[in-house]
Amino acid sequence: MTDHADTATTPGLVCAHHHLYSALARGMPAPPRTPGDFGEILELVWWRLDRALDLESIRWSAMLGALEALERGCTAVIDHHESPEAIEGSLSVVADACAEVGVRVDCSYGVTDRHGPDAARRGLEENARFLAGGGRGRVGVHAAFTCSDETLEAAAGMAVDHGVGVHIHVAEGPIDSDAADRLRHLATDDWLVVHGVHLDDDHGLAGTVVHNPRSNMNNAVGYARPTRFANPVALGSDGIGADMLDEFRVAYFRHREHDVAASPETAWGWLAAGWDLFPEARDDRVTWAYDPMDPWRLAFTPGVGPTRVEVDGEVVWADGAPTRVDADEVRARAAEEASRLHRRLDQT
Repeated sequence: MTDHADTATTPGLVCAHHHLYSALARGMPAPPRTPGDFGEILELVWWRLDRALDLESIRWSAMLGALEALERGCTAVIDHHESPEAIEGSLSVVADACAEVGVRVDCSYGVTDRHGPDAARRGLEENARFLAGGGRGRVGVHAAFTCSDETLEAAAGMAVDHGVGVHIHVAEGPIDSDAADRLRHLATDDWLVVHGVHLDDDHGLAGTVVHNPRSNMNNAVGYARPTRFANPVALGSDGIGADMLDEFRVAYFRHREHDVAASPETAWGWLAAGWDLFPEARDDRVTWAYDPMDPWRLAFTPGVGPTRVEVDGEVVWADGAPTRVDADEVRARAAEEASRLHRRLDQT
Protein backbone atom coordinates (compact mmCIF):
# COMPACT_ATOMS: atom_id res chain seq x y z
CA MET A 1 0.00 0.00 0.00
CA THR A 2 2.97 2.31 0.53
CA ASP A 3 5.19 3.79 -2.15
CA HIS A 4 8.38 1.70 -2.25
CA ALA A 5 10.44 4.89 -2.52
CA ASP A 6 8.72 6.55 0.44
CA THR A 7 7.26 4.44 3.22
CA ALA A 8 5.36 7.46 4.61
CA THR A 9 3.38 7.90 1.38
CA THR A 10 0.28 6.06 0.15
CA PRO A 11 -2.35 6.59 -2.52
CA GLY A 12 -5.46 8.44 -1.38
CA LEU A 13 -7.68 6.34 0.86
CA VAL A 14 -11.21 5.40 -0.22
CA CYS A 15 -14.38 5.35 1.87
CA ALA A 16 -16.44 2.70 0.09
CA HIS A 17 -19.75 3.67 1.75
CA HIS A 18 -20.57 7.06 3.26
CA HIS A 19 -23.61 9.20 4.03
CA LEU A 20 -22.21 12.70 3.73
CA TYR A 21 -25.51 14.19 4.84
CA SER A 22 -24.88 12.77 8.32
CA ALA A 23 -22.08 15.31 8.89
CA LEU A 24 -24.71 17.70 10.28
CA ALA A 25 -26.32 15.06 12.51
CA ARG A 26 -23.94 15.56 15.41
CA GLY A 27 -25.75 17.39 18.19
CA MET A 28 -29.19 16.77 16.69
CA PRO A 29 -32.12 16.67 19.12
CA ALA A 30 -32.79 13.37 20.83
CA PRO A 31 -35.51 11.21 19.28
CA PRO A 32 -38.98 11.33 20.85
CA ARG A 33 -38.20 8.05 22.63
CA THR A 34 -35.19 5.78 22.96
CA PRO A 35 -35.03 3.37 19.99
CA GLY A 36 -35.39 -0.24 21.05
CA ASP A 37 -34.03 -1.94 17.93
CA PHE A 38 -32.49 -1.24 14.52
CA GLY A 39 -35.83 -0.54 12.86
CA GLU A 40 -36.62 2.12 15.44
CA ILE A 41 -33.15 3.66 15.06
CA LEU A 42 -33.93 4.17 11.38
CA GLU A 43 -37.43 5.46 12.01
CA LEU A 44 -36.74 7.72 14.97
CA VAL A 45 -33.29 9.05 14.01
CA TRP A 46 -32.14 8.74 10.42
CA TRP A 47 -35.46 8.87 8.62
CA ARG A 48 -36.39 11.99 10.57
CA LEU A 49 -33.07 13.56 9.63
CA ASP A 50 -33.22 12.83 5.90
CA ARG A 51 -36.76 14.24 5.65
CA ALA A 52 -35.52 17.54 7.12
CA LEU A 53 -32.76 18.02 4.53
CA ASP A 54 -32.94 20.78 1.93
CA LEU A 55 -30.43 21.64 -0.80
CA GLU A 56 -28.54 24.14 1.36
CA SER A 57 -28.05 21.71 4.23
CA ILE A 58 -27.06 19.03 1.71
CA ARG A 59 -24.40 21.36 0.32
CA TRP A 60 -22.81 22.22 3.65
CA SER A 61 -22.97 18.67 4.98
CA ALA A 62 -21.09 17.54 1.87
CA MET A 63 -18.57 20.39 2.23
CA LEU A 64 -17.93 19.50 5.87
CA GLY A 65 -17.79 15.77 5.15
CA ALA A 66 -15.32 16.32 2.30
CA LEU A 67 -13.15 18.56 4.47
CA GLU A 68 -13.07 15.95 7.22
CA ALA A 69 -12.16 13.30 4.65
CA LEU A 70 -9.14 15.31 3.48
CA GLU A 71 -8.04 15.80 7.08
CA ARG A 72 -7.73 12.02 7.38
CA GLY A 73 -6.10 11.33 4.00
CA CYS A 74 -9.28 10.10 2.32
CA THR A 75 -9.43 11.47 -1.22
CA ALA A 76 -12.37 9.47 -2.61
CA VAL A 77 -15.84 8.91 -1.15
CA ILE A 78 -18.58 6.61 -2.44
CA ASP A 79 -21.65 8.40 -1.15
CA HIS A 80 -25.18 7.13 -0.63
CA HIS A 81 -27.64 10.02 -0.36
CA GLU A 82 -31.29 10.39 0.66
CA SER A 83 -33.33 13.60 1.02
CA PRO A 84 -37.01 12.84 0.24
CA GLU A 85 -38.05 16.51 0.49
CA ALA A 86 -35.22 17.66 -1.79
CA ILE A 87 -34.60 14.96 -4.39
CA GLU A 88 -34.16 16.79 -7.68
CA GLY A 89 -30.63 18.09 -8.15
CA SER A 90 -29.39 16.72 -4.83
CA LEU A 91 -26.64 14.56 -6.33
CA SER A 92 -25.20 17.50 -8.24
CA VAL A 93 -25.15 19.54 -5.03
CA VAL A 94 -23.15 16.78 -3.30
CA ALA A 95 -20.77 16.38 -6.25
CA ASP A 96 -20.17 20.12 -6.64
CA ALA A 97 -19.51 20.57 -2.91
CA CYS A 98 -16.93 17.78 -2.86
CA ALA A 99 -15.27 19.13 -6.00
CA GLU A 100 -14.99 22.55 -4.37
CA VAL A 101 -13.07 21.04 -1.46
CA GLY A 102 -11.00 18.80 -3.75
CA VAL A 103 -12.34 15.34 -2.87
CA ARG A 104 -13.41 12.76 -5.46
CA VAL A 105 -16.97 11.49 -5.02
CA ASP A 106 -19.15 8.77 -6.47
CA CYS A 107 -22.83 9.65 -5.95
CA SER A 108 -26.08 7.72 -5.76
CA TYR A 109 -29.57 8.47 -4.55
CA GLY A 110 -31.09 5.83 -2.26
CA VAL A 111 -34.40 4.95 -3.91
CA THR A 112 -37.14 3.77 -1.57
CA ASP A 113 -40.89 3.16 -1.59
CA ARG A 114 -41.36 4.28 1.98
CA HIS A 115 -42.57 7.71 0.78
CA GLY A 116 -44.82 6.30 -1.91
CA PRO A 117 -44.45 5.38 -5.59
CA ASP A 118 -44.03 8.98 -6.78
CA ALA A 119 -41.05 9.58 -4.52
CA ALA A 120 -39.54 6.26 -5.67
CA ARG A 121 -39.93 7.35 -9.28
CA ARG A 122 -38.31 10.71 -8.54
CA GLY A 123 -35.40 8.98 -6.82
CA LEU A 124 -34.83 6.82 -9.86
CA GLU A 125 -35.01 9.87 -12.08
CA GLU A 126 -32.42 11.70 -9.97
CA ASN A 127 -29.99 8.80 -10.39
CA ALA A 128 -30.67 8.77 -14.15
CA ARG A 129 -30.33 12.55 -14.50
CA PHE A 130 -27.00 12.61 -12.68
CA LEU A 131 -25.51 9.67 -14.57
CA ALA A 132 -26.77 10.85 -17.97
CA GLY A 133 -25.18 14.24 -17.32
CA GLY A 134 -21.75 12.67 -16.89
CA GLY A 135 -21.74 12.39 -13.10
CA ARG A 136 -19.62 9.69 -11.51
CA GLY A 137 -21.89 7.38 -9.61
CA ARG A 138 -24.03 4.32 -9.24
CA VAL A 139 -27.78 3.71 -8.92
CA GLY A 140 -28.69 3.92 -5.25
CA VAL A 141 -31.31 1.87 -3.44
CA HIS A 142 -32.02 2.25 0.26
CA ALA A 143 -32.66 -1.42 1.08
CA ALA A 144 -34.80 -4.25 -0.20
CA PHE A 145 -37.15 -4.13 2.80
CA THR A 146 -38.22 -0.57 1.92
CA CYS A 147 -38.68 -1.29 -1.78
CA SER A 148 -41.15 -3.22 -3.89
CA ASP A 149 -39.87 -5.85 -6.27
CA GLU A 150 -40.82 -3.51 -9.13
CA THR A 151 -38.63 -0.74 -7.74
CA LEU A 152 -35.71 -3.09 -7.22
CA GLU A 153 -36.01 -4.35 -10.77
CA ALA A 154 -36.25 -0.80 -12.13
CA ALA A 155 -33.10 0.24 -10.27
CA ALA A 156 -31.16 -2.81 -11.44
CA GLY A 157 -32.27 -2.22 -15.02
CA MET A 158 -31.28 1.44 -14.85
CA ALA A 159 -27.83 0.47 -13.60
CA VAL A 160 -27.35 -1.88 -16.53
CA ASP A 161 -28.50 0.82 -18.95
CA HIS A 162 -25.91 3.26 -17.58
CA GLY A 163 -23.11 0.71 -17.26
CA VAL A 164 -22.79 1.07 -13.48
CA GLY A 165 -23.57 -0.97 -10.40
CA VAL A 166 -26.20 -0.64 -7.70
CA HIS A 167 -25.28 0.77 -4.28
CA ILE A 168 -27.62 -0.78 -1.67
CA HIS A 169 -27.82 -1.66 2.04
CA VAL A 170 -28.29 -5.42 2.36
CA ALA A 171 -29.23 -7.42 5.47
CA GLU A 172 -27.91 -4.76 7.84
CA GLY A 173 -30.44 -5.84 10.47
CA PRO A 174 -32.90 -8.71 10.93
CA ILE A 175 -35.62 -6.58 9.35
CA ASP A 176 -33.86 -7.07 5.98
CA SER A 177 -32.83 -10.70 6.43
CA ASP A 178 -34.65 -11.90 3.28
CA ALA A 179 -32.79 -9.42 1.05
CA ALA A 180 -30.61 -12.03 -0.65
CA ASP A 181 -33.63 -13.99 -1.87
CA ARG A 182 -35.10 -10.84 -3.40
CA LEU A 183 -31.86 -9.56 -4.95
CA ARG A 184 -29.96 -12.66 -6.03
CA HIS A 185 -31.35 -12.69 -9.59
CA LEU A 186 -30.54 -8.99 -10.02
CA ALA A 187 -27.11 -8.51 -8.45
CA THR A 188 -24.01 -8.31 -10.62
CA ASP A 189 -20.29 -8.06 -9.87
CA ASP A 190 -20.34 -4.26 -9.93
CA TRP A 191 -22.90 -3.98 -7.10
CA LEU A 192 -21.98 -2.60 -3.68
CA VAL A 193 -23.61 -4.89 -1.12
CA VAL A 194 -23.38 -2.79 2.03
CA HIS A 195 -23.24 -4.36 5.52
CA GLY A 196 -24.30 -7.99 4.90
CA VAL A 197 -24.46 -8.66 8.65
CA HIS A 198 -27.43 -11.03 8.39
CA LEU A 199 -26.51 -12.71 5.11
CA ASP A 200 -25.94 -16.44 5.03
CA ASP A 201 -22.37 -17.53 4.38
CA ASP A 202 -23.38 -18.83 0.95
CA HIS A 203 -25.82 -16.02 0.18
CA GLY A 204 -25.22 -16.16 -3.58
CA LEU A 205 -25.18 -12.39 -4.18
CA ALA A 206 -22.68 -11.01 -6.65
CA GLY A 207 -20.84 -7.78 -5.84
CA THR A 208 -18.45 -6.30 -3.30
CA VAL A 209 -19.49 -6.52 0.34
CA VAL A 210 -18.79 -3.21 2.10
CA HIS A 211 -18.02 -3.73 5.80
CA ASN A 212 -18.83 -0.89 8.23
CA PRO A 213 -17.66 -2.14 11.62
CA ARG A 214 -18.11 1.05 13.70
CA SER A 215 -21.64 1.59 12.43
CA ASN A 216 -22.62 -2.02 12.97
CA MET A 217 -21.43 -1.82 16.57
CA ASN A 218 -23.20 1.53 17.09
CA ASN A 219 -26.49 0.14 15.78
CA ALA A 220 -26.06 -3.15 17.67
CA VAL A 221 -26.88 -5.18 14.56
CA GLY A 222 -24.07 -7.72 15.03
CA TYR A 223 -20.73 -8.60 13.46
CA ALA A 224 -20.76 -9.26 9.72
CA ARG A 225 -17.80 -11.68 9.89
CA PRO A 226 -16.72 -10.64 6.39
CA THR A 227 -14.01 -13.30 6.08
CA ARG A 228 -16.76 -15.88 5.57
CA PHE A 229 -17.79 -14.37 2.22
CA ALA A 230 -16.43 -15.34 -1.18
CA ASN A 231 -17.09 -11.76 -2.34
CA PRO A 232 -14.46 -9.04 -2.37
CA VAL A 233 -14.69 -6.96 0.83
CA ALA A 234 -14.09 -3.21 1.16
CA LEU A 235 -14.38 -0.78 4.08
CA GLY A 236 -16.91 2.01 4.55
CA SER A 237 -17.91 4.29 7.40
CA ASP A 238 -21.70 4.39 6.91
CA GLY A 239 -21.59 8.10 7.65
CA ILE A 240 -19.33 8.10 10.74
CA GLY A 241 -16.79 10.42 9.12
CA ALA A 242 -14.13 9.26 6.69
CA ASP A 243 -11.21 8.35 8.94
CA MET A 244 -10.43 5.15 7.13
CA LEU A 245 -7.35 4.35 9.21
CA ASP A 246 -9.61 4.38 12.25
CA GLU A 247 -12.13 2.19 10.41
CA PHE A 248 -9.27 -0.18 9.56
CA ARG A 249 -8.30 -0.43 13.23
CA VAL A 250 -11.82 -1.18 14.39
CA ALA A 251 -12.21 -3.71 11.57
CA TYR A 252 -9.04 -5.43 12.73
CA PHE A 253 -9.98 -5.46 16.42
CA ARG A 254 -13.47 -6.72 15.63
CA HIS A 255 -11.91 -9.48 13.52
CA ARG A 256 -9.40 -10.25 16.25
CA GLU A 257 -12.17 -10.44 18.87
CA HIS A 258 -13.84 -13.07 16.71
CA ASP A 259 -10.60 -14.91 15.78
CA VAL A 260 -7.50 -14.62 17.95
CA ALA A 261 -5.34 -15.64 14.98
CA ALA A 262 -6.54 -12.68 12.88
CA SER A 263 -3.89 -10.47 11.28
CA PRO A 264 -4.26 -6.72 10.61
CA GLU A 265 -3.19 -7.49 7.05
CA THR A 266 -6.71 -8.82 6.39
CA ALA A 267 -8.39 -5.54 7.36
CA TRP A 268 -5.64 -3.69 5.48
CA GLY A 269 -6.64 -5.64 2.40
CA TRP A 270 -10.26 -4.56 2.88
CA LEU A 271 -9.08 -0.95 3.03
CA ALA A 272 -6.96 -1.38 -0.11
CA ALA A 273 -9.94 -2.91 -1.95
CA GLY A 274 -11.37 0.60 -2.12
CA TRP A 275 -9.03 1.30 -5.02
CA ASP A 276 -10.73 -1.38 -7.09
CA LEU A 277 -14.00 0.51 -6.59
CA PHE A 278 -12.52 3.99 -7.11
CA PRO A 279 -9.37 3.45 -9.23
CA GLU A 280 -8.65 7.17 -9.66
CA ALA A 281 -7.63 7.37 -6.01
CA ARG A 282 -4.58 5.23 -6.80
CA ASP A 283 -3.12 8.28 -8.56
CA ASP A 284 -3.57 10.53 -5.51
CA ARG A 285 -0.74 10.87 -3.02
CA VAL A 286 -0.93 11.22 0.75
CA THR A 287 2.16 11.92 2.83
CA TRP A 288 1.63 10.88 6.43
CA ALA A 289 3.08 12.07 9.73
CA TYR A 290 4.14 8.49 10.43
CA ASP A 291 6.72 6.17 8.92
CA PRO A 292 6.39 3.41 7.87
CA MET A 293 2.72 3.05 6.93
CA ASP A 294 2.66 -0.62 7.83
CA PRO A 295 -0.54 -2.39 8.97
CA TRP A 296 1.08 -4.08 11.97
CA ARG A 297 2.23 -0.70 13.29
CA LEU A 298 -0.86 1.29 12.32
CA ALA A 299 -3.23 -1.18 13.98
CA PHE A 300 -1.82 -0.01 17.32
CA THR A 301 -1.05 3.63 16.50
CA PRO A 302 -4.12 5.88 16.67
CA GLY A 303 -4.10 9.50 15.54
CA VAL A 304 -1.99 9.13 12.38
CA GLY A 305 -2.82 11.93 9.97
CA PRO A 306 -1.57 13.43 6.71
CA THR A 307 0.85 16.31 6.26
CA ARG A 308 0.19 16.70 2.53
CA VAL A 309 -2.54 15.44 0.18
CA GLU A 310 -2.45 15.59 -3.61
CA VAL A 311 -5.52 14.83 -5.72
CA ASP A 312 -5.07 14.50 -9.46
CA GLY A 313 -1.68 16.23 -9.16
CA GLU A 314 -2.97 19.21 -7.17
CA VAL A 315 -2.04 19.84 -3.54
CA VAL A 316 -5.39 20.10 -1.72
CA TRP A 317 -4.10 19.72 1.86
CA ALA A 318 -0.85 21.09 3.26
CA ASP A 319 0.45 22.61 6.48
CA GLY A 320 -2.61 21.44 8.40
CA ALA A 321 -5.20 23.09 6.18
CA PRO A 322 -7.08 22.66 2.89
CA THR A 323 -5.81 24.76 0.00
CA ARG A 324 -9.08 25.26 -1.90
CA VAL A 325 -11.42 26.34 0.86
CA ASP A 326 -11.27 28.12 4.22
CA ALA A 327 -11.76 25.41 6.83
CA ASP A 328 -13.03 27.84 9.48
CA GLU A 329 -15.64 29.19 7.08
CA VAL A 330 -16.80 25.69 6.12
CA ARG A 331 -17.18 24.71 9.76
CA ALA A 332 -19.00 27.93 10.63
CA ARG A 333 -21.44 27.66 7.75
CA ALA A 334 -21.99 23.98 8.45
CA ALA A 335 -22.76 24.80 12.09
CA GLU A 336 -25.34 27.37 10.97
CA GLU A 337 -26.98 24.85 8.65
CA ALA A 338 -26.91 22.21 11.37
CA SER A 339 -28.85 24.53 13.66
CA ARG A 340 -31.44 25.15 10.95
CA LEU A 341 -31.66 21.45 10.18
CA HIS A 342 -32.11 20.50 13.82
CA ARG A 343 -34.94 23.01 14.20
CA ARG A 344 -36.72 21.45 11.24
CA LEU A 345 -36.52 18.01 12.83
CA ASP A 346 -39.39 18.90 15.11
CA GLN A 347 -41.58 19.36 12.05
CA THR A 348 -40.91 15.91 10.56
